[in-house]
Amino acid sequence: MSGATGTASQSARERQDAARALLARPLLTAAHAEELSLVRLHAPALRSVFKTTLGYHLVVESTFARLTKGPISADGPARPARRADGSAFTPVTYTHLALLCAALLAPGTGEQILISALIEQVRSDAATIGVRIGDTLPERRALVTAIGHLIGWGVLSETDGTAGGWGERRDEALLTLHRAALPHLLARPLSGMEHVDDLLAEDPQAADQPRRSLRRKLVENPLVRREDLTDAERDVLSRERTELTRVLADNFGLTLEVRAEGALAYDTAGSLTDVTFPGSGRVKQAALLLLGELIDARTPTAGASATLDDGRAVPGLAVKWSEIEATLASLTNRHAKAWGETIGLRDEAIAVLTDMGLARPTSEGIVVHPAAARYRPRPQSAPSTRAARRLADQLELEMP
Repeated sequence: MSGATGTASQSARERQDAARALLARPLLTAAHAEELSLVRLHAPALRSVFKTTLGYHLVVESTFARLTKGPISADGPARPARRADGSAFTPVTYTHLALLCAALLAPGTGEQILISALIEQVRSDAATIGVRIGDTLPERRALVTAIGHLIGWGVLSETDGTAGGWGERRDEALLTLHRAALPHLLARPLSGMEHVDDLLAEDPQAADQPRRSLRRKLVENPLVRREDLTDAERDVLSRERTELTRVLADNFGLTLEVRAEGALAYDTAGSLTDVTFPGSGRVKQAALLLLGELIDARTPTAGASATLDDGRAVPGLAVKWSEIEATLASLTNRHAKAWGETIGLRDEAIAVLTDMGLARPTSEGIVVHPAAARYRPRPQSAPSTRAARRLADQLELEMP
């Protein structure tokens, strides 16, 4: 029996690892061979888990696996595609990405293609819709960024040469196309759609299943404010907390914490986190220190609330832009040598806090969520001296 129990436990861990791999990277190809092998091994169970738990559709083929998630919730933070340096894609880069996919799907495109021929096709297609793509260095780099995204997804691979070499010096490169995965990049087929908003439209059936919608919010956006939940979702959170905790832990390795202000599903392993906070870099450091300064200055009390621009009263601390700018100015003076250029730092730091769900901008400033107190830097006490440790030991011995 112990052997059977051990096998079942191992299988459950593998399914959880496979589910986490799909949540972190919804398209797995040969570029992610180990994760893809695990998903294929547990494909039937994973399809059932994602469908019943989150309402997601999983396609598993011999060369790829694609988890199609539901539309993002309106109250969730944005999740844009990002460049290698972490900056978000611009509309131009998204245009390049769409044109590249169209060119790769065009009839007659082989399994391998020269990068110069691919770019020529993209420029030709762009011209037919009134978009001009030139041959300047910035324009070539922008195209390479979009190609690099497809390489990162595993839809393209560099067989000979590199996309970066073409972008910098027009060096030729041979790319291999993994065609089977390409049609599955979009969550839904475009046929019959009249506007891009149709692609992001919420499934009407999802609104009728509060258990599923609540799980999706917690899995995709770990910090969920109570005021952003529907009445039905709040009822599920209250009545079925134990079951919700078990489902998130068993299937995805997430730990649920529920407070008066909302719920947090956090990942102790950290591998599901796409945006780390606290983190390195001047913007995240500034955001963290800004939180600490504001909390120290205001000493918020339990039950404090603030009003959003739409008139809703929400838990949190209201801070005016003037106070934020004064606090950041003080921090900038203290950390000028480490931070360097600080133009735009305020907006960047607030964007980080907003993306993390820790703040909400208003016309007059921001509302800091109570969960921000978690990130307040803790004072570090100096290590005790040898004499102090001897005295403590002596007192412990003398205790009756």
